[in-house]
Amino acid sequence: MSARIIAVVNQKGGVGKTTTAVNLASHLAFLGKKTLLIDFDPQGNATTAVGLNHAEIKFTIYDFLMQLSGFEDTAYPSAFDNLHIMPANQNLAGAEIELVEAVSRETRLKGLLNDSIKHFYDYIIIDCPPSLGLLTLNALISADRAVIPLQCEYFALEGIAGLVKTLTEVRQYYNPELEIAGIVLTMFDKRTALNKQVLENARGFFKDLVFNTVIPRNVRLSEAPSHGLPILLYNPHSLGAIAYKNLAEEVINRVN
Repeated sequence: MSARIIAVVNQKGGVGKTTTAVNLASHLAFLGKKTLLIDFDPQGNATTAVGLNHAEIKFTIYDFLMQLSGFEDTAYPSAFDNLHIMPANQNLAGAEIELVEAVSRETRLKGLLNDSIKHFYDYIIIDCPPSLGLLTLNALISADRAVIPLQCEYFALEGIAGLVKTLTEVRQYYNPELEIAGIVLTMFDKRTALNKQVLENARGFFKDLVFNTVIPRNVRLSEAPSHGLPILLYNPHSLGAIAYKNLAEEVINRVN
């Protein structure tokens, strides 16, 4: 079977997008699924979050996208046997400009993720940049499913309708296979009335699109990236680790 390709996407920054991509990918790998994590954000945070040192990386997703390196030179091992990562750095920011004149620029990533790559993995997780530019468009055209992290704050909820509209347009014009796997509520603090209200509003409006799993605001989740570790290796018994384990199981059930 071909890999399920999942884009973790939200045009708003600071909503737990990279945290979700990294920890979803690591939990899928822990559950025995062969997983590729593509860091498609020029900030490169997903790269360091799984323990890679930028100074030691020769080729990145930029080189792969610009056809300067092959897949075998660009996919690196991680702390998990079943998890590979295609890293990113600031060079990726230039790709949007360099691809403007390219033929089929919107489908470059889809074309490069050929059958030999997709048949090797069970899941490919793409950590999208916090924008709706050419990189995110490439990710959405390549993907079968989108997972949308939604921070439990009012303004985050306000902007998600625009993102859903964009996903609908991508499905209409470029990728009819694209579906929303679900919306995952992040940084939830049960002590605040506003967080509870956002959760209720999201579930009331988006219904079954909202995952049952809610990711709590958790100190251990915030600390893990600074140690270059997914939460599963940093503190596997924390509330954040348990939540992402539950989310991974939900994702498996929804996308298969």
